[in-house]
Amino acid sequence: MNAATGHESYSARIQWLREDLNRHAHAYYVLDQPTIPDAEYDTLFTELQQLETKHPDLITADSPTQRVGGAPLPEFAQVQHDVPMLSINNGFSEDDIRAFDRRVSEGLEQSGEVEYACELKFDGLAINLRYVDGVLEQAATRGDGSAGEDVTANIRTIHSIPLRLRTEHPPKILDVRGEVLMFKADFARLNQRQRDAGLKEFANPRNAAAGSLRQLDSRITAQRSLRFFAYGIGHLDGAALPDTHSALLDWYSELGIAVCDERAVVRGADGLLKFFTDIGTRRAALAYDIDGLVYKVNRVQQQQALGFVSRAPRFAVAHKFPAEEATTTVLDINVQVGRTGAITPVARLAPVSVGGVTVTNATLHNEDEVRRKDIRIGDSVIVRRAGDVIPEVVAFVPERRPADAKEFLMPTTCPVCGSVIIRPEDEAVARCSGGWLKCAAQRKGGLQHFVSRRAMDIEGLGEQLIEQLVDRGLVTTPADFYKLGLVALSELERMAEKSAQNVIDALTVSKSTTLPRFIYALGTRHFGTLDALMAASEEEMLAVEDVGPVVAQSILSFLHDPLNRELIEQLRAAGVHWDESAVERQSQHLNGKTFVLTGTLPNLKRDEAQAMIEAAGGKVSGSVSKKTSYVVAGEEAGSKLAKAEELGVPVLDEEALLQLLENPT
Repeated sequence: MNAATGHESYSARIQWLREDLNRHAHAYYVLDQPTIPDAEYDTLFTELQQLETKHPDLITADSPTQRVGGAPLPEFAQVQHDVPMLSINNGFSEDDIRAFDRRVSEGLEQSGEVEYACELKFDGLAINLRYVDGVLEQAATRGDGSAGEDVTANIRTIHSIPLRLRTEHPPKILDVRGEVLMFKADFARLNQRQRDAGLKEFANPRNAAAGSLRQLDSRITAQRSLRFFAYGIGHLDGAALPDTHSALLDWYSELGIAVCDERAVVRGADGLLKFFTDIGTRRAALAYDIDGLVYKVNRVQQQQALGFVSRAPRFAVAHKFPAEEATTTVLDINVQVGRTGAITPVARLAPVSVGGVTVTNATLHNEDEVRRKDIRIGDSVIVRRAGDVIPEVVAFVPERRPADAKEFLMPTTCPVCGSVIIRPEDEAVARCSGGWLKCAAQRKGGLQHFVSRRAMDIEGLGEQLIEQLVDRGLVTTPADFYKLGLVALSELERMAEKSAQNVIDALTVSKSTTLPRFIYALGTRHFGTLDALMAASEEEMLAVEDVGPVVAQSILSFLHDPLNRELIEQLRAAGVHWDESAVERQSQHLNGKTFVLTGTLPNLKRDEAQAMIEAAGGKVSGSVSKKTSYVVAGEEAGSKLAKAEELGVPVLDEEALLQLLENPT
């Protein structure tokens, strides 16, 4: 290859990188719809930087290395930044950080350790806040670094941003630079509201924050619980600039501007790396997402001496954590069976490092989610992992889909026990119909449900004890609980004789129960009396309100299974009993009543509350109407609660629901 040919080859590669990076940047910064993980973008960007460094004659003004972010959205007025909002270079390894520290020391001609201010790198949207005579006048996004979008009306809805600075002598002009972000808990509540309203969920807190800030209707933004942290300064007029970056943030705090407490001043590369390790161990527990740390030379005079190179300051670097998103290939999609029988599609992946951990499997949640995201076998997909959270497939990469990609087909039988897989109407989750007696994957979960407070209420039989009992082969079915002896229990870990006797006593007390509790403990629906339930035909079950063909078949499958009928007889033989006359008086006292569940209840899971309502003869619906009898609302109840209040439907909390269930009158 001659020099001319080689130069043309480099030119073609550079042009391809620019086009590819510009396309991904537009999707990320303008559309808020990232097409590749940050780590993959960083790799492409670094390659382009290196090629342009080797071939400076090929650098053009429109290269991604010469600008920051994307163009402003046309719906918003454009704001010109007095001081450009530049980005900073990235470091990924210890060697990168030591090299940065070495360059700084050489640039300052300093022999001793340099003092640095260390901060978190938030995963949100960069904002410039302009205060004139202490009053918030304008807010703008970073945009392309030179000009951004005017989002003042939306910024005013964020409570962590003061509309007036807390000082009697404010600067004439102060441009505060910082990040608008959404905390994890607020993000979870937002997506719950989206689900309740039947709307599309946000992919991550960063997209939610960016999308919220770009709402044309600021009333929508006000509902999104956005936060703000300051980390820098732009134009300043009428006040002295603090001597250090850490002093700047302290000044902001005095002015009433939010700054993050997770910051420190350290010396030298060792100090930077120690801060990185410390934050890394606590990263998953933080209330917000971060993708790295930012190190800045602390003294402003030294920052000015070091200056800038191209699009970035020489005095700062972003130390990024190992990517929590990565691209890999779906080798296959199969299912796993959960403790409650839930069938979860799982993507089997070509091994990929995500957040420093090699990932080979990722959840796809349920069949509807697979269809919504259109994930197929053979696809290139973006995989995300945050802290200890199970990795999930975020999206597929359309341009990399092979022609022979195969769609996922949900199996009809359980891969563990061979029982039929059913999906009740109006539910997203399909389940194995075998129950814990037939399906080993469900056994421990079924036993824990049987002894729970709302079922047989057997004190002392917690999750760890049940784990031991099952693992040692002492308990296979609920009837085996009533065969346990004092000696066998006393020999288990952390079980003294007194604790074992307490469990035996609790088992004895639990034998006297109610039919609704017993039916609920077995995990099937109520039908008047147990004998009537066991003798009911499919036609009789279909005559019960809210029992459709799928539910009826599930009940019949459970009750006609010899193992389940034997279990019921064993439990009755062990002394489990209830007042049949009370059953006739009370069991169906909610007959004709329709309930709607919304939000998160303090103790009851939604399926538990539904089972208890149905055991008392009530019906559970998915939508609120004038015919709704009650709405049961928990924390972060969404649009269903608002609809109930609008229609005047009575609203119950968990305690009121339990009182209604236990007291028919």
